[in-house]
Amino acid sequence: MKKFALLAAVFIFIFGCGPSQDPPASPARSGRTDALPNQTVLPPEVPVKGLVTMVDLGADKCVPCKMMAPVLIELEKEFRGRAAIVFLDVWKDRTPAKRFGIKAIPTQIFFDASGREVYRHVGFMDKDAIAAQLKEMGIE
Repeated sequence: MKKFALLAAVFIFIFGCGPSQDPPASPARSGRTDALPNQTVLPPEVPVKGLVTMVDLGADKCVPCKMMAPVLIELEKEFRGRAAIVFLDVWKDRTPAKRFGIKAIPTQIFFDASGREVYRHVGFMDKDAIAAQLKEMGIE
């Protein structure tokens, strides 16, 4: 099942989420603050110091990434103050994609409070799976 999900994500990325024609945004605007209203974390601060951090690297115009947006909004509200939920649009600013070695979007990376990468997932990840990973990392 995981192989199928990975293949589907790669297929969607290649055929449904090709390169954006939009001009790149300035690095100061690479976080999707419209999806996460209280999100002020930008690439230099990711992962957030002292907090478990889940970073979703994707694009506003990618279909599976669009499906992730409401999930991220709910999770940001649910885990506010206990974990950082960050979205970075790698089509508007490719720097995070290079920094984190992203090959396909969406990709979710989980960091512990000390900033060490603990888990990485490629493709759509539902709310329950993200919450379970955060709980496995000690976030209740």
